[in-house]
Amino acid sequence: QVQLVESGGGYVQAGASLRLSCVASGGTFSTYTMGWFRQAPGKEREFVGTIAWSGGTYYADSVKGRFTISRDNAKNTVYLQMTSLKPEDTAVYYCASSPAGNYNYDYWGQGTQVTVSS
Repeated sequence: QVQLVESGGGYVQAGASLRLSCVASGGTFSTYTMGWFRQAPGKEREFVGTIAWSGGTYYADSVKGRFTISRDNAKNTVYLQMTSLKPEDTAVYYCASSPAGNYNYDYWGQGTQVTVSS
């Protein structure tokens, strides 16, 4: 069983930066593909980006060039560095893990709120 706990959300003004963290427990973190997703009020959950066990990353077009995902396997932690935040980035952000590394995310955190004011 993998448990994921996000932190780092908050209330910021447009143009600001935030770094979200997601700490994993259980299993072998270094072998997992990890993903970040978000859900805005009244909208479906959407993909933000992913990082493979190898460190390779892939991002949604809406955040490409502004958001960066990284991981520290020694700390069982994945990060989402967000810069140039926009009001449309306001959402609950979730991390998820794919232990099989096949981008099927089996485990999810509880989410952390990010609010960007204009």
